[in-house]
Amino acid sequence: MRFLLALALVLSLSASSIVTAQNSSADIVIYGGTSGGVVAAVQSARMGKKAILIEPTQFLGGLTTGGLGATDIGNKRAIGGVSREFYSRVYKYYQDPKRWTRETRDKYMATRQHGGADAETMWTFEPHAATEIYDDMLAEAGRMVQVIKGERLDLKKGVVKQGTRITKIVMESGREFTGSMFIDASYEGDLLKLAGVSYHVGREANSVYNETLNGVQVGRSIHHQFSKNVDPYVKPGDKSSGVLPGIGTQWPGEEFSGDNKVQAYNFRMCTTDVPENRRAWTKPANYDPVWFELLLRNFEAGDNRIPWAPLWMPNRKTDTNNNFAISTDFIGMNWEYPEADYATRERIWKAHEDWQKGLMWTLANHERVPPQIRQVFQNIALAKDEFTDNDNWPRQLYIREARRMIGPYVMSEKNCKRQEVIEDSVGMGAYNMDSHNIQRYITAEGFVRNEGDVQVGTRPYPVSYRSIHPKADQCSNLLVPVCLSASHIAYGSIRMEPVFMVLGQSAATAASMAIDAKTSVQELSYDKLKARLVADGQVLDFDSPPIVDLPSVTKQELGGIVVDDTEADLTGFSSQGSSTPGFVMQGYHHDSDTAKGEQRARYTPDLKTAGKYKVAITYGAHGNRATNVPVIIHHADGETKVVVNQRRAPKGAKGLEHLGEFRFEAGKKGWVEIRTDGTNGHVIADAVRWEAK
Repeated sequence: MRFLLALALVLSLSASSIVTAQNSSADIVIYGGTSGGVVAAVQSARMGKKAILIEPTQFLGGLTTGGLGATDIGNKRAIGGVSREFYSRVYKYYQDPKRWTRETRDKYMATRQHGGADAETMWTFEPHAATEIYDDMLAEAGRMVQVIKGERLDLKKGVVKQGTRITKIVMESGREFTGSMFIDASYEGDLLKLAGVSYHVGREANSVYNETLNGVQVGRSIHHQFSKNVDPYVKPGDKSSGVLPGIGTQWPGEEFSGDNKVQAYNFRMCTTDVPENRRAWTKPANYDPVWFELLLRNFEAGDNRIPWAPLWMPNRKTDTNNNFAISTDFIGMNWEYPEADYATRERIWKAHEDWQKGLMWTLANHERVPPQIRQVFQNIALAKDEFTDNDNWPRQLYIREARRMIGPYVMSEKNCKRQEVIEDSVGMGAYNMDSHNIQRYITAEGFVRNEGDVQVGTRPYPVSYRSIHPKADQCSNLLVPVCLSASHIAYGSIRMEPVFMVLGQSAATAASMAIDAKTSVQELSYDKLKARLVADGQVLDFDSPPIVDLPSVTKQELGGIVVDDTEADLTGFSSQGSSTPGFVMQGYHHDSDTAKGEQRARYTPDLKTAGKYKVAITYGAHGNRATNVPVIIHHADGETKVVVNQRRAPKGAKGLEHLGEFRFEAGKKGWVEIRTDGTNGHVIADAVRWEAK
């Protein structure tokens, strides 16, 4: 018995010694090996501070190494510091001819959207290239950075505090990490929650921060939308049969009201059209056809758009995103994720993977998919040489938003439009305010529709230091560069990988300087922080005029007889927009500056009387528009062609560009057609007005 007790004591002490030996301490402890976390670790080392980078999975880089190789940023001038260094390293990586195994560099640069901002950067890349570059940057940091993989926070007792300071964080395994400063660089924000920091999940009502684009947005949700009427019921027309999966039975909510729902997630797949590097889509073992019935009905209703957006990367690979009404976004199936425990998150993650794999197999193989669309998905499939440790599937779910901290300053729509400009910048955002769809519902007419997608332009704008640290009475040694303090719609602009890198660098700089100054992150001198950020190449702001909000115009306000783009007969013109204000009704269609000569929009009025009419069109002028848009007026005396410069603002009142006076017969015999033949930019199709003379 004594022997057994002694043995038990020895084993207990040995186990304790093992855990203790694994416990680690550093100046700065970073939780989350996302792009922001990796850069925070690199910057900590460059500031002379030891850092521990903890990543719950077995890979680093988040979305940047997880498939999102088509950098989203808008104005690339806003990106500086270590973030721009990353894209410079991408450029140098692809200078090596050995990196080009499926095509030449010259051919790619000539034919693909490489997104070059200047001669020394490159903004598109393969997933494995991003991994190699991050690994090199961490290796250069040497012993100053300790990388820990496969450890995740204990969601019940993961943070230990003394007063307002975190003293250590605890993993599920029991392993502990102590530090002077902590950075939550995760997509979920688990550390900030456990530290007692205020946060929000979902959409705020517009009234909370005096916004217009937050909350429920039934009226503005025109993007990635059904273009045809589709029945939502299991048995078409039979409400008693129930609704198809993924469609809500309740109204989305009061317009502009808040909720706890988050925008849709998906996987950014890396695909290729190279036969020897392409693996066919496989049917998931638990494939359930009922989940894809809505997709098939949508095709049968006549919506023949190809439902994805493959963006070409080097070596004939893609970064593939969601597009149109039913695509890779698993709409409405992620609302629990931000606040869920690990088991629930794993279930949601797996459901997203099953959905997307089932979708791709359906598109490539199902007999009810139009043959020309099936052919597309048979010609492009997963790249065999990417994500080789995960059966070629992306290792990172695109968590577009989860928790968002409520700090001393909340970034909002006003910041993104530069209607309110802060003076304590730690980086810049520049992308559109972009929310993907959040839910599906049934309209009053009995058809299915998506809600929640908002895409509105911004001006490059500074991000406040007060939005990346908590309130002083909640936590004084934590910085949050990913789940930062921003409203739902402002976060939709900020949530870009290069911005996370920028803010990760600024967070690590602030943490290091606070350690040296023996102060809290809130009391750190911003002037001194700013000086160091500028010295390290961060871009904190540059002149850009504020956006002037121009309300949308109703058909009644225009007067006369108006045919909107939603009422036009469209060939192509499948992309919709609302980012350039001043449009008629809820937005406009455009040609995405592609398929020139193949797209046209015909507007046919129902004229009660014959006679002369003044004809005018509307469009939102912008620098990326075409200067030579052909508009054909089919009238009683023949056809007239007018060429419109859509880069120049319309000359007439109410945003009207007058085309002339023409004689029309009564009824629907006349029309106006906007064409794309030979155009040199985006072509906008908004509204056409006939006014009796």
